[in-house]
Amino acid sequence: AAGAVAAAGGGDFSDLREIKKQLLSVAERSRERGLQHSGKWAAELAFALEPLPAGELPPPPVLTEEDARDLDAYTLAKSYFDLKEYDRAAYFLQGCKSQKAYFLYMYSRYLSGEKKKDDETVDSLGPLEKGQVKNEALRELRVELSKKHKAQELDGFGLYLYGVVLRKLDLVKEAIDVFVEAAHVLPLHWGAWLELCNLITDKEMLKFLSLPDTWMKEFFLAHIYTELQLIEEALQKYQSLIDAGFSKSTYIISQIAVAYHNIRDIDKALSIFNELRKQDPYRIENMDTFSNLLYVRSMKPELSYLAHNLCEIDKYRVETCCVIGNYYSLRSQHEKAALYFQRALKLNPRYLGAWTLMGHEYMEMKNTSAAIQAYRHAIEVNKRDYRAWYGLGQTYEILKMPFYCLYYYRRAHQLRPNDSRMLVALGECYEKLNQLVEAKKCYWRAYAVGDVEKMALVKLAKLHEQLNESEQAAQCYIKYIQDIYSCGEVVEHLEVSTAFRYLAQYYFKCKLWDEASACAQKCCAFNDTREEGKALLRQILQLRNQGETSSTDVAAPFFLPASLSANNTPTRRVSPLNLSSVTP
Repeated sequence: AAGAVAAAGGGDFSDLREIKKQLLSVAERSRERGLQHSGKWAAELAFALEPLPAGELPPPPVLTEEDARDLDAYTLAKSYFDLKEYDRAAYFLQGCKSQKAYFLYMYSRYLSGEKKKDDETVDSLGPLEKGQVKNEALRELRVELSKKHKAQELDGFGLYLYGVVLRKLDLVKEAIDVFVEAAHVLPLHWGAWLELCNLITDKEMLKFLSLPDTWMKEFFLAHIYTELQLIEEALQKYQSLIDAGFSKSTYIISQIAVAYHNIRDIDKALSIFNELRKQDPYRIENMDTFSNLLYVRSMKPELSYLAHNLCEIDKYRVETCCVIGNYYSLRSQHEKAALYFQRALKLNPRYLGAWTLMGHEYMEMKNTSAAIQAYRHAIEVNKRDYRAWYGLGQTYEILKMPFYCLYYYRRAHQLRPNDSRMLVALGECYEKLNQLVEAKKCYWRAYAVGDVEKMALVKLAKLHEQLNESEQAAQCYIKYIQDIYSCGEVVEHLEVSTAFRYLAQYYFKCKLWDEASACAQKCCAFNDTREEGKALLRQILQLRNQGETSSTDVAAPFFLPASLSANNTPTRRVSPLNLSSVTP
């Protein structure tokens, strides 16, 4: 272990051959202890680097006296362990003294408890019941491991297992300390870093951790930045890892795709996922995220192909069930979709995506109490899941409980400060609670961060209308129309007609006949405002015939009102709308 630690020092990537040796060595050591995911991660990363010549391959680990004594029991127990006969493996490892055999003994007992807990959960409870079943082995394991820990007899793997046991017992603070210690003792073990990722809830917590200065820390930071929605920092880290020589790593490619998914750069994420599928066509990990993107884009044929493809590879994987669930959801077969998300949760009750997606399905089926339970489960699994907080806000909105929904939308907004959907939802909430100043701030901020659904300005304009602030309302509608047409979108927005109607009336009041008649003509293009537009045009014609002149004193450019500027909103000049370039 000491050799592996010494080699891992320094956060630079100058010697890729040495890094490859370390990865191959830790992959082997992880597999010997039954830690398949950590072994797989190291092996995938090693595969992305150039092959080593025969003379430079890492030597097999040296056997100590204790290892040799426990070898027979270890070999037998490991074969039972691989067949998932955990109790049997633990029985034959009793009394073993070597680090490797002792770890496998404790890990077998832990997994045996987990397996019994999961079996009981599936047998006795529907997936929406509260998980009352506990892993009975945890307390004993904690007592034994803490004695070893005090005596400083645990190696890096042993510390990792002790941390997992503490986390399962909800002793988060102690678990974090133990995982940090494990990362110092054995920096190459990805499992310990990953557990640490799941326990850190914000950037402040990250600052106070004293982490080992090793190249593994770069992978950890990139991962935690993605989790904490600090996407720009995460993408910079991943880019620097690619530049350092890991350009072929499917792990890094998939993480970049997930990062783009998190900032809703859907086209970029889709193209990276398609590239990833070419490189690794039988990969199932992260495919649920890929299916979310296809769902958002309503790409039925592609989603159908993905679902069939994954079904052929492995029907009983949580990701496959989620992809099939998304497929049925896109076809509006919500009962069937919920069934597949339930199946995913039977396979893995701690699988975050399925809880959230199941909440969405129950919402579609108007089953709010089941939706609330599903979202709460998602938050129990991961407090950073903004979709679950947002979902809870929506359910309480349906139940007409605005104070509750304000709390949940706020939590979602804290996790995604630059997501306009959270801000618009918050604004609507404040509006219902008659806190109009707050609502205005939310809508303006939603527009400032880049409004995805292009609704913030309309809502802001309607607020100004309510408050009889006609100039500001006109201002917002003008900006909204310019935004809609500058996107080059086909105008399917219902609110465009509303905007033109308001502006026509506003200009009419201001006696700006040219602008008023231009807006009124636009109104005639929409079914719901056609009659009003025609009536207004007739009025303007009458007034012009009577010799009413167009007013000039109001034609100065608008400014954003001082009340909005006071809320740190940048003022923008917008002259009266030039409609000559706008063709619906």
